[in-house]
Amino acid sequence: MLKVGMIGCGKITEVRHAPEYSENPECEIVAWYDMLPNRAQSLADQYGGHVYKSIDELLHSGVEAVSVCVANRAHAEVTIQALEAGCHVLCEKPMAISLDECERMVEASRRSGKRLLIGHNQRFAHAHEHARDMIHAGDIGRVLAFHTSFAHPGPEGWTGQSDSWFFNQSSAVFGALGDLGIHKTDLIHYLLNDPIVQVSAFIETLDKKHADGTPISVEDNAFCLYKTMGGVVGQMHAGWTNYGQENNSTLIYGTEGVLKLYNDPKHSLIFEKKNGEIEKLQLDELTTNKDQTIGNRTNTGVIDHFVGSVIQNIPSTIDAEIAIKAMRVVFAAQESARTGKTITIEH
Repeated sequence: MLKVGMIGCGKITEVRHAPEYSENPECEIVAWYDMLPNRAQSLADQYGGHVYKSIDELLHSGVEAVSVCVANRAHAEVTIQALEAGCHVLCEKPMAISLDECERMVEASRRSGKRLLIGHNQRFAHAHEHARDMIHAGDIGRVLAFHTSFAHPGPEGWTGQSDSWFFNQSSAVFGALGDLGIHKTDLIHYLLNDPIVQVSAFIETLDKKHADGTPISVEDNAFCLYKTMGGVVGQMHAGWTNYGQENNSTLIYGTEGVLKLYNDPKHSLIFEKKNGEIEKLQLDELTTNKDQTIGNRTNTGVIDHFVGSVIQNIPSTIDAEIAIKAMRVVFAAQESARTGKTITIEH
């Protein structure tokens, strides 16, 4: 039985990590830490385990693995501390706030011999898995282009906090790009197995404001043009100002047809063939931040994958060495928006 500790007990722990660990028969949550002890105690009362007064105390309590669910700025520091203490780590995305921090996290994992996984949960959505298989089997022909989007009304809607830490540059550093755009950037790498090597981006704060009416200090929208090593060109939009229904869709254009993923309320995968035939499949619904049990997905799949990869010592598709590739793209997008230039990425 894998002994797990939770570092950070905010909303993502409440609706994702804690429920999914509790449903996995191969692990148990034995330790909790949060800057606000009452939040940790509330979850400990629900799931069991002991609340610790410091991260260091938790890491030396006998835990074997931890989830790092703190503010973006602290991801690298806490993750490296946990790895050096001999714990396997599942870190929430975005991996870190600079490429140097990401590289130090990867090196800490290598040096410690412990696993470091990043919570890129879109890789485990069934329609994405099926689409990847179709693409690599050649069903849609040669991939030409893509359009992918993740846009909702903003984190205040699902955290219940009108002035969330997500809106503060000092704690989050990233806005919608790091919150949502990293998911879709990593997804394109997963689906195409073709790294993004050129980026042009506009990153803007269009509407979001603090409770006092002043604009938030991070972006609420990111619009990116990507080009892969294989010559595929596509668009990625991440936004916190979609005040209608959440858009979490991806379209892949091939020489033999178009794949539409989570673009239809009834079918999670639609394949519109060049010959006019249409295949429609309902494989699952994407788990949203509001509800971790939507459709037939009882969870995101990330926790089960993390626990299994640690216990069985098997390779992971969300290993930090894979995740860092998407982070390079995101940092390049920031540079492009800042300089007005197209940025080339060395992987």
